Amino acid sequence: MTSAPLAARLGVPSGPVFFPVTAYGPDGALAPDVFRAHVRQGVEAGAAAVFACCGTGEFHALTPEEFQDCVRTAVEAAGGRVPVVAATGYGPALAVRYARLAEEAGADGLLALPPYLVAAGQEGLLRHYQELAASTSLPIIVYQRDNALFTPGTVVRLARTDGVIGLKDGLGDLDLMQRIVSAVRTEVPEDFLYFNGLPTAEQTQLAYRGIGITLYSSAVFCFAPEIALAFHKALTAGDDPAVHRLLDGFYRPLVELRAEGRGYAVSLVKAGVRLRGLDVGGVRPPLHDPPAEHIERLGRLIDRGRALLRDGG
Repeated sequence: MTSAPLAARLGVPSGPVFFPVTAYGPDGALAPDVFRAHVRQGVEAGAAAVFACCGTGEFHALTPEEFQDCVRTAVEAAGGRVPVVAATGYGPALAVRYARLAEEAGADGLLALPPYLVAAGQEGLLRHYQELAASTSLPIIVYQRDNALFTPGTVVRLARTDGVIGLKDGLGDLDLMQRIVSAVRTEVPEDFLYFNGLPTAEQTQLAYRGIGITLYSSAVFCFAPEIALAFHKALTAGDDPAVHRLLDGFYRPLVELRAEGRGYAVSLVKAGVRLRGLDVGGVRPPLHDPPAEHIERLGRLIDRGRALLRDGG
């Protein structure tokens, strides 16, 4: 666990937010040494934070014991250089249990995934996250997606909840996000963090920056940190030609490939990590690994992205 407050450390986006994949060995069990290397490489490459055992890290496929082991390994690998945030989710009781496991493992904060399967109203959702926040000393970022969708008024109430420091958006409704940002800015004096949490967030980050959201997660950072960092640098500097070059030549084709398989927001990322020389294994069911043809196309895309960096200086 780092000593500085999580919100302060995340508030200035020094680089992309890193969501490592969870490494498995040939027998399907956790491979902690490989996972440690993966996290360490990301931190040394320039990640702003490590979000361990979240969506890309197959939270859904981990036992509580595996989850805690992975979070502890991520904390050790980060070594206090950047904050480590861990997922929590399912119903209230399990969400509290995972929060406590993360706290015991030394995490700096929590990413609260949507409640399992339930289509709930705003009052029920608000109560769920408020009860979670009251159960832990760790600051919480709420993940908006799927069945956890919020009105601006609900986000205002979340922002007023002790322990809730931010919202990660995985919906992509920019009109709604603009109204949320405006409502919170008007009614809550404290700073509140926002993250673009869409798959391959670089593809939409120009639009999110337009409404003041500068933090985003980067799946590409897992397997091509040099491309992800170059994009982040160009975006921060306002270098539109470099941003457009990477969007047109690398990110858009990557998004189109990702759309060809269900679950590719995870399994294609793991394939990319393996292509770059770190054997993190495949994915656990119900996800499936991409066919060889798609992995070969991903390899060519990575080569193209790196060539764009060379050609663009």
